[in-house]
Amino acid sequence: MISRFVIPIISLVVVLSIISSEAQLSTNFYDAACPNASTIIRNSIRRAISAERRMAASLIRLHFHDCFVQGCDASILLDETSTIQSEKSARPNANSVRGYEIIEAAKRACPGVVSCADVLTLAARDASVAVGGPSWSVKLGRRDSTTANQAVANTDLPSPFSGLQVLIDAFDKKGLNARDMVALSGAHTLGQSQCFLFRGRIYSNSTDIDAGFASTRRRGCPQTGGDSNLAALDLVTPNSFDNNYFRNLVQRKGLLQSDQVLFSGSTASIVSQYSGNPRTFAADFATAMIKMSEIEPTLGQNGIVRRVCSAINS
Repeated sequence: MISRFVIPIISLVVVLSIISSEAQLSTNFYDAACPNASTIIRNSIRRAISAERRMAASLIRLHFHDCFVQGCDASILLDETSTIQSEKSARPNANSVRGYEIIEAAKRACPGVVSCADVLTLAARDASVAVGGPSWSVKLGRRDSTTANQAVANTDLPSPFSGLQVLIDAFDKKGLNARDMVALSGAHTLGQSQCFLFRGRIYSNSTDIDAGFASTRRRGCPQTGGDSNLAALDLVTPNSFDNNYFRNLVQRKGLLQSDQVLFSGSTASIVSQYSGNPRTFAADFATAMIKMSEIEPTLGQNGIVRRVCSAINS
């Protein structure tokens, strides 16, 4: 009687073992199904950044804004439908996050095989390298979500007006520690910000902002109007990945309040270390990006592989 159940039990164990082994991120996930995926995506990202260098910052930010909302599942790429409230229109993303079309172009590498979530992850790494930043090994095998979460996007994405403890708590919620947070914030060595996000800081006459820096920034950001006027987050080398962002913070020249607060309290020593040691910053940034890219990935039989990143059925 016992023998009747041996084969079914063994079969179940084998099936569960296969499912478990398949539901893992791996650096060679596409080696058989799409061996040239990484090369095709890398070349596509290089072309996009060559055409517009600012796009590097946008692609890194796009990946960040995806992973902080229900994990790294490409939910941020979904358009609004009768059943989906798109994350694109969430307060932190609307008229701000960009680069969607770059991901769609890169997605043409084996569209039915390589997930949009993996394209986003590879694109962030390749964007860093394209502007002189570090590279890192990317594990692949994420699946794409079938839904978005605008409400979580509105609550979980860090605000540029946040204080230090609020930021630490927001990152801790995603399994990232304070050092990870400071390293990832270093992505602001690239890119630009809109006037309405830093107006309060440059007109505050606060002791935590350099007077000359504030005066310079006021030229492009009036007290009223010009909300969408752009200013580089790093005034010195806005299109190159380096540690000038941290040097700026030490000099009280952080553009956003959420940047400058890093040079205070428990994280001030990390900022000081990165300001004097670009190699340490680059290494920690790569480590933090890996950790971020593995926040709650959708794996195995969960999720889908979208042929077009903006829609579920295409």
